[in-house]
Amino acid sequence: MLIEVCVHIQSFAIRRPATNLDPPFHVGCQNPVMNVAPRANATLVMLARNSDVSGAVHSVKSVQTQFNDHFRYPWVFLNDEKWSAEFMEKVGKAAGEGVNVKFEKIPRAMWGYPEWIDQDKARRKMEEMERRGIMYAGQESYHHMCRFQSGFFYDHPALESYKWYWRVEPDISFTCAITYDPFIEMEKHGKKYGYTIALWERGTTVASLFRKLSDYKARVHIPSTSLWTAMIDPSYLPWPFRRFLSLLRNRDAYGDIWNMCHFWSNFEIADMDFFRSPAYRSLFRYLDEDGGFYYERWGDAPVHSLAAALLLRPEELHHFSDFGYIHANLQYCTHAPTDEARRRGELVPMLEGRGEELGCRCTCDLGIKIVEPVCLNRIKQTVG
Repeated sequence: MLIEVCVHIQSFAIRRPATNLDPPFHVGCQNPVMNVAPRANATLVMLARNSDVSGAVHSVKSVQTQFNDHFRYPWVFLNDEKWSAEFMEKVGKAAGEGVNVKFEKIPRAMWGYPEWIDQDKARRKMEEMERRGIMYAGQESYHHMCRFQSGFFYDHPALESYKWYWRVEPDISFTCAITYDPFIEMEKHGKKYGYTIALWERGTTVASLFRKLSDYKARVHIPSTSLWTAMIDPSYLPWPFRRFLSLLRNRDAYGDIWNMCHFWSNFEIADMDFFRSPAYRSLFRYLDEDGGFYYERWGDAPVHSLAAALLLRPEELHHFSDFGYIHANLQYCTHAPTDEARRRGELVPMLEGRGEELGCRCTCDLGIKIVEPVCLNRIKQTVG
């Protein structure tokens, strides 16, 4: 039994490639800004509500200052309700002159309960999850949003002519200047999905999601990639006892467990042809018909993450390690702050006196928690 356990655990070891399959696209500031090439077929996208106007303005100003004032990519704003005049005026002004801005409504067919969902059961489940303290689980609109972001945004009429999208949330900040075109670089290097932050999901929100997807993987015979393996921690129980663990949440049929690592999708730059592919559409339809977007609180972040691990090769993903990024009470810094800087707990320039390094004119706000790199390190093993 001990030998069997050792062999089983060893089967989950990730072999690092001999070379780095995902280096940064550029190092340091690009001077002059690399904005002379033809633009990609791309847009910046924000899903927001009228009440998010202050956060939306903050995010748009950050993106424009750090990137889009030089590149002039269009914006598309999506809402399940009619946009207010205040939102359109203030956000349009923040985007600036010469930038194409569209304010679009989400079609009713893309937002709301599908016909196979028992709405009374769904509302009972939401109330139960809210009593258990599961974040946002009691908000019906949040469930609609997660379903829309998982399976419909890429088919919205305002986006169907675009290939690439950059997702922007209200109340985010970029803390580095972005002096090259990430869309062009993604296209040039054969990348399909880009992220900045990898962290743990709350297991109670997605209790059955991993099991559903691992069963789907087995049913349609999808081979395991090293990225999928990186998302799993092996059970230390010997066969056949570990199969009893499959009855627990976030485990596959063999008793091995999802380590809850996923990409934080409030920032992502992605090829929408990946989401529009038959493989992803089939996967989403399988999940949608199961009902977990309403009977549990499946978020689009774990859905996108596990789908990418299933359907993409590790080298088709890109970590934007040179994009400093803040969302809510978490941030990603391009470099680890010194102990002295941590003690000061202030806004620290990350490249001061250190020569040409990763990122351009980056800062790190030490008053905001820096995401632990455990998940990122685990995932990055797959590319070198």
